Amino acid sequence: MSKIKLVLADDHAVVRSGLRMLLDAQPDMEIVGEAESGAEALAQVQTLLPDVILMDIQMPGMNGIEATRQIKEVGGNTAVLALTMHEDDQYFFEMLQAGASGYLPKRAAPDELVRAIRTVSRGEVFLYPSLATRLVQSYLGGNSGSDGVTLVSDLTPREQEVLILIAEGLTNPEIAEKLVISVKTVDRHRENIMRKLSLHSRIELVKYAIRHGLIGLEE
Repeated sequence: MSKIKLVLADDHAVVRSGLRMLLDAQPDMEIVGEAESGAEALAQVQTLLPDVILMDIQMPGMNGIEATRQIKEVGGNTAVLALTMHEDDQYFFEMLQAGASGYLPKRAAPDELVRAIRTVSRGEVFLYPSLATRLVQSYLGGNSGSDGVTLVSDLTPREQEVLILIAEGLTNPEIAEKLVISVKTVDRHRENIMRKLSLHSRIELVKYAIRHGLIGLEE
């Protein structure tokens, strides 16, 4: 079984050391590089081609948001997982806009970090549940316009269910199991949703659901 190749980007050596201890113990993960700044993180991705980079936000020189933006601009399949002490909406949405596939606070439990890495390595999206809840509640006021209501009303009830589950981070097999339908049916619903909402990626689906209050309103 091939391992998930990781790069750790954080300007605190003690944080990287702790992450290394945790992740080196995972049989399906391999740390291939470390970075102390956004510029180093970008260079590591270009040379080492990791599957996932754990990205802090506040680092000297180029910050994690700009590093993420440039990593996604150069292409490749590296998924960016933000691992940060910042839990406010500004950093959260800036990282998503830059192209991050997940956002996890440093206070999260070790098993949640491991799950987040495995999730984004599969091309899925991971959002820390309690953080998404608080951000949605604070963000809805100015972002749930009539255009969103109209577009959502174009979805069938089943498509709305699938959209919510995608945005909550469930994989296609997990959605299929939860709704008691086939994975192929989930794929078809997702294609219809993206066509109707003029979206082009899973992360766009997540951001759409957050902005229009479709997820995160319950603990």
